[in-house]
Amino acid sequence: MKFWLMGVTATVLLGGALAMGVAASSDEKLAPGLSVAGVDVGGLTREQAIAALGERAATPPQVTVTAGKQSWTLGADQLGWHADAETSVAAAEKVSAARTLLERVQGMLGQPQPQNFPLIAAVDPALAKAALTTLTASLNAPPRNAAVAFDKQKLRYAVTVRDAPGRQYDAAAAATVYAAAPTATTLQIPVRESRAQYTADVLQGYVDQGNALMRPFGATLAGTARKGVLTPLQVANLYWVRPQGIVADEAAIKRAFALLTDFIDQPAQNARFAFKGDKPVKVPEQAGRVTQQSAYAAFRATVLDPAKTSMVFASKKVRPELTEAQLPDASKLSLIHTGVSTYYGSSPERRTNVANAAAKINGAVVPVGGTFSFLDALGGITADNGFVGGLIISGGRTVDGLGGGVCQVSTTVFRALYGAGLPVEERNQHSYRVGYYEPQVGFEAAVYDPGLDLKFGNDTGGPLLIRTVNDDAASTLDVQVWGVKQARKVTVSPAVILSRTPHPAPKYVVNPKLRPGTTRQVDWAADGFSLYITRTIKDASGVRTDKTSTVYKPWQAVYEVGPS
Repeated sequence: MKFWLMGVTATVLLGGALAMGVAASSDEKLAPGLSVAGVDVGGLTREQAIAALGERAATPPQVTVTAGKQSWTLGADQLGWHADAETSVAAAEKVSAARTLLERVQGMLGQPQPQNFPLIAAVDPALAKAALTTLTASLNAPPRNAAVAFDKQKLRYAVTVRDAPGRQYDAAAAATVYAAAPTATTLQIPVRESRAQYTADVLQGYVDQGNALMRPFGATLAGTARKGVLTPLQVANLYWVRPQGIVADEAAIKRAFALLTDFIDQPAQNARFAFKGDKPVKVPEQAGRVTQQSAYAAFRATVLDPAKTSMVFASKKVRPELTEAQLPDASKLSLIHTGVSTYYGSSPERRTNVANAAAKINGAVVPVGGTFSFLDALGGITADNGFVGGLIISGGRTVDGLGGGVCQVSTTVFRALYGAGLPVEERNQHSYRVGYYEPQVGFEAAVYDPGLDLKFGNDTGGPLLIRTVNDDAASTLDVQVWGVKQARKVTVSPAVILSRTPHPAPKYVVNPKLRPGTTRQVDWAADGFSLYITRTIKDASGVRTDKTSTVYKPWQAVYEVGPS
């Protein structure tokens, strides 16, 4: 009896289950016991399950992103993460539809088979890459090259900046990894390092080479005892230590070669006159010896070889242009013109240089059709040639320099030769108006060795003799031009001033060597001027006029003051 009742009950239940199965299918309800991401969706329709899962999907997980030593924790949605509730419920639907009749009956009897489905999520790689790129932007760095600089205090090259590798964090690679595992809660951004192009180890080798080159370098002239020396600092100016290696400064090397040749060359000495009282005495010529230009290539190679400290320049003989036999009979020469200047108030050093320069050019002879060069007649402004320190104009300042006062002589020579009507081949002015050359403003000539010369041609039809008469006690200098008697007549006009510019306000410079509170003037104010002088020459060829222009800069007074 009992068995029958059970059978009936089973039959009834089975029938009910079949009836419910039909009802469940039409209502599209999920089988009992199913859950998605821990949310029970059993017995819910698809739409109900998606709605139930919505709250859980709206809360993205936290992701810790690491790049090197830096880390950030942020919501996964900031990295392009998004939950897919529909796809997650669809997975439960598929299983629900495949459940057997018995499993459904068990679910009806309160014994459902539990099964949890994960929340399906996805990551947009483009959004993830953009977010990771923004995070790591400040961490990326290009490789840093090592750098070299010259220490002016120690007079040495040194590596001043060490190299460092570059860092580039690969946001794209990290985004790809995250897109493949959207449930991940940690994410490591890989980094790529790049090596610097110029490393300190390589540059140190160049620095060592550059410092080894920085040594005194001497040159002698073959066939003579003359020798010139470049200081270590002068040699250092001939090249740069660069990341690419030792780079020669071609212009500086040429200047250094010219400096050495100016110093060691022994130019030929033309025959000339010396004066014993007022009587001229002939002085014979002397052959010279100078550097061959072919020596330059050898100099360039040798001076940049740290193993070499000296070399011998190839030389050649040079003959004088004027021999003793060609000197004129001084008794037959006439005074053509005299240039005059005064130098009251000159320092003892300036007076020494005026006397020395005047003596050097005294007795110089300019051959017919030849050119008078002041620097050639002088023999160079060097200490070996008897010149001492004095005030000169250099670098926009009046400063102590070798040969201050030589321009007193060049100015007087200019006045003599210009007044004689000789053609000007080179004349340079001073930067500002100098009181020693007043009141004949603009009627002056500056020289500087090397670079600035005073040159006149000789078109008199005969040789010229230069005679100087220096009176230190009276602070006067005369330069006489003697030659064949001239029929020409020369008239020099006073200066015509075109404009005048007031001088700037004084400048004060602290000199720590002065006593506190003391002041010393080292430069003097002068107004600027634009002017010209003219001369008219009348001779057998007719009348001609030429113009010599001068532009003086406005000059400011400079005072040195002791520290406060």
